[in-house]
Amino acid sequence: MKVKYGISAINWVNEDIMALGDHYTAEQVLSQMSELGFEGTEFCRKFPRDPDTLKQLLSRYGMVLTSQWKSVHFSDRSKHAGELQSFREHADFLYEMGCKHVVTCETGNAFEDLSKNSVHIEPLTDEQWSGMVEGLHEAGRYCKQLGMKLVYHFHGETVVESREEIRRLMDATDPELVYMLYDTGHAYFGGSDPLEILQAYYDRIPYIHLKDVRNDVLEWKRANGIRFREAVRKGIFTVPGDGAIDFAPIYSELAKRGYEGWITIEAEQDPAIAEPVTYARIAKQYLSQITPA
Repeated sequence: MKVKYGISAINWVNEDIMALGDHYTAEQVLSQMSELGFEGTEFCRKFPRDPDTLKQLLSRYGMVLTSQWKSVHFSDRSKHAGELQSFREHADFLYEMGCKHVVTCETGNAFEDLSKNSVHIEPLTDEQWSGMVEGLHEAGRYCKQLGMKLVYHFHGETVVESREEIRRLMDATDPELVYMLYDTGHAYFGGSDPLEILQAYYDRIPYIHLKDVRNDVLEWKRANGIRFREAVRKGIFTVPGDGAIDFAPIYSELAKRGYEGWITIEAEQDPAIAEPVTYARIAKQYLSQITPA
């Protein structure tokens, strides 16, 4: 496989739980990534927002920016104008940084709403689904004009989490405008077989996140109705090779298909418990052992 390996800054600095990793500086994160041999990373809240300043910082450590998460609320048609304007500004920034992918997730009704104490996510109505698809198509057209791809991130505790929701989204969207971010951890988290998702939608997958899941924490979350953020604190995610997912058949499938592109190692954990460099090395060793010759 002609792949480039990146690692997510969220392994060091959490984007949603501000206390996790807040002591790290951008320089510390990037220097450790570089020393580990990674080539790229996604945007981190510790990074400078000015493109020229960020380019200089990344270049200092031999790194590039690969993408950045973008939450959208396209399911609410009344928000389309503002949401699309925000999306275009986001895509413009990534374009200026040389990125080819815009990580996108519909977060209406989802885990971002901290006022909800229940993990129950209200499913979208048919009208809301239509609005979401319409918004994704408009955003995807803008990405295409820039020579970029909108990669949809199915995600735990959102309206596109389960196997059926993933299927519905892929069936409803134009494959020339909406691609898939293949995330092994969130596939497993949502009750899907990660290998089956890869096989079913490979032709729409230009960008990959590899993360693992700790089964005992997943079972605890489900049994007790625990919210997503608390499950992250408890350690539901970890790096490949340290959880329940068998990545060997996934790598065999990627090799058979001739995957070319970014593979980003991700493990959304508390860095005070799961030291990022140590866990990155665990992932690198494991993946080197299963990579087909």
